[in-house]
Parts: sequence; C-alpha cells; structure tokens
Amino acid sequence: MAITILPPVVEDANSPYPDSDFDSMSIDSDGGVDLASRGASRPSKRPRLVEGTKIGAGIVTPGEVVTDDPQWMRGHGTYSNPLSTSIIATVAGTVQKTNKLLSVQPLRARYIPEIGDLVVGRIVEVQSRRWKVDIAAPLLAQLPLSAINLPGGILRRRTSADELQIRTFFSEGDLVVAEVQSVHSDGSASLHTRSLKYGKLRNGVFLAVAGTGGSGASRSAVKGGIGAGAASAGAMGTSGTGGVVRAKRQQWTVSTANGGGEVNIILGVNGYIWIAKHADAAAAASSTTENISITRMEEMVSSSIYSSQNDEIPPQTRREIARLAQCIRVLVHGGIRVDEETVMRAYDASLQVDLEVGDDEDEDDRRREGREYLEGDKASGILALVTEEQ
Repeated sequence: MAITILPPVVEDANSPYPDSDFDSMSIDSDGGVDLASRGASRPSKRPRLVEGTKIGAGIVTPGEVVTDDPQWMRGHGTYSNPLSTSIIATVAGTVQKTNKLLSVQPLRARYIPEIGDLVVGRIVEVQSRRWKVDIAAPLLAQLPLSAINLPGGILRRRTSADELQIRTFFSEGDLVVAEVQSVHSDGSASLHTRSLKYGKLRNGVFLAVAGTGGSGASRSAVKGGIGAGAASAGAMGTSGTGGVVRAKRQQWTVSTANGGGEVNIILGVNGYIWIAKHADAAAAASSTTENISITRMEEMVSSSIYSSQNDEIPPQTRREIARLAQCIRVLVHGGIRVDEETVMRAYDASLQVDLEVGDDEDEDDRRREGREYLEGDKASGILALVTEEQ
C-alpha cells in the first residue's frame, strides 16, 4: 500500500482556539454545534473614551473605560482595575483633568459640605446637646447647643438647664439658616448660628433646586403663613445642571414691584432656598413691646429669632414671593445656574412678560394671571430674555 505524505496544516493566527481541533468540526445530523464559528460571537471589549493620553469631552457612563494609560492617576468618580492599568468611571458625568489626575464630575449628586458654606436646613432630630439637620448631604449635619446664641446675648457655658430647654430654640420641622463650621472625617458637617443673620426661618416659602450639589428634584413647601398665592405657582420638573452658585452673595433684599414691598432671598449652597418677607430686627423687637430701652434691645432681638409666630403678610407680598419662587423654578428648568444676577434678571423679565399679555382681557385679569402663572410660553419668554442679557 502506497504512503501519501500530506503537507503540514498552517493554523489560523486569528483563531480563538489555536491549539484545539475544534476548527475541523461541523454540524452533524444530531444538531451538533460547529465550534469554528465561536470566534465571530466573542463579546467585544469595553468601549474606551480615551486612547493614550487624549481626554474626551463627552459624558461617560458607569463602567466605561476612561483610559488605560498608566501615567494617569484615578480621582473621584473612578476606580482602577487591579489586573490592569485601566481607569473606569463609576458615575455618569464629564471627565475632569487636573495635571495627571483624572476624575469624573457627576451630573447630579448630593451636596458635599465645605467650611464656610451658607446652607438652609431642616431640623429632623433633637438630641441631648445637639440637633440633627438635613442639608441635602449624604449624612445629616449636627448643630451643637454650644454653637448658637442664647437669648439675651449671654456668653457662658451651656448647663443642664439649657439642655432641658433645647426644644424652645429649635424643634423638629423648623427651618434654619446656618454656616458650615467644620467637616468631619466621615463627611458630616457641624453648623453654627452665631450671628443675627442666621437662625430660625419664618414668614416665607421654601423650595429646593436640582443639579450638582442640589437635592435631586425640584419641590416646594409652604410655611409661615404663605397660602394659595405661593402654592398656585406649582412645582415644575427640573432638567439640566441648574443649581446654586457657590462663592457669590447668597443673601440680599429685593424691592419688589406691584406693592409687594421688600422680600429677603437666601440661596443655600446645598440647593435649599428660602424666600420670605423682609423684617428688620429692630422692627421685630419694637413689635414685641412698646417701650424698649437701648440696653434691652439686644436681649429682645435675640429672643425674637427663636420665635415661631409668623407675622401678617399682605396679599401683594405673597404674590411677589410666589413670583420670585417661580422665576427660580424657571431658571432650574432651563438649566441656568441660580445666583443673584440670574434671579434678578428672571424677575425683571417676568415683569416684562406680564405686560405683554393679550389685550382681549381686562386689566385686573392680566395682573392676576401675570403674577400667579409663569409657565408655558411665559417661562420660555423669561428664559429667552435671561439668556439674551448674558
């Protein structure tokens, strides 16, 4: 019998199984699987946003490889694979580059406290020597009893008698404006209210805005005697990256139109906002009693800041408070950052849009609609006027 010598078979370099004999297998009559086609069904690798040292300007998603270059260090919003040099995103956001440090700035996140921030919070728990405050941060902040001013401007050590009267200062549900005094290692913050511009909030309306450092959703709550005039503005869904701007003036007084008088606005860095009727400290003290000597003025003012009694608010002031609140919602809905300049531009634009109501209605109806309804086409007009001035 003759012997036939066959030429050597060259293996395919692109074959996923170069050392196996699976390539010679085919589908048989019993429904066997041809393993030679497994190479076409292999899962693809993770998409890479960065090749080499090029940093993309788009938005990354969780699990996306930012870069595999070993010269970069990972920062917040990323993690590194221990088996490789890849840096992978853990949140959805934009890539930030600081020298050789890569981090991902999230599009929406909880507020991260920093020392010196002015925040608006709500008391959620009363403990023996401190209050727990919700400031839209991952952890509740604490307001120690030693970090507030006692009535009468007394500077002394807090005793057990002060601990028994702790609910006379703040109780559950009270809104306060305070300043971040320190930040602990676990990320929680300590607050203080050692100033007359800080303390309990009343005579106004509370709302929260979304965005980086915000609360995640836009909502409003009525407090302090603001009735249907403020509530009729309604809640508007938010989108974009609007939020309160840090390192700008966050407390100021607005001289409103339409006979509304003066209104105070407090923009908390944490995304909580307070809009209330302006009440001078001296006027509040004089309304408590008729005859107050100069030496007792400080005592009366200090005791009034812990009062929960709301003042009488005229309807004109309520309408302007509702207008300002709705202007802020329009800014957040349009993705515009909230600060003193943009709020005043939106308020002036709302007054201008109010004058552009159709002539088929009488004057009283035009004024009523312009003060209470600032959505739809009016919101688009306000955003157009605000963006034109920027």
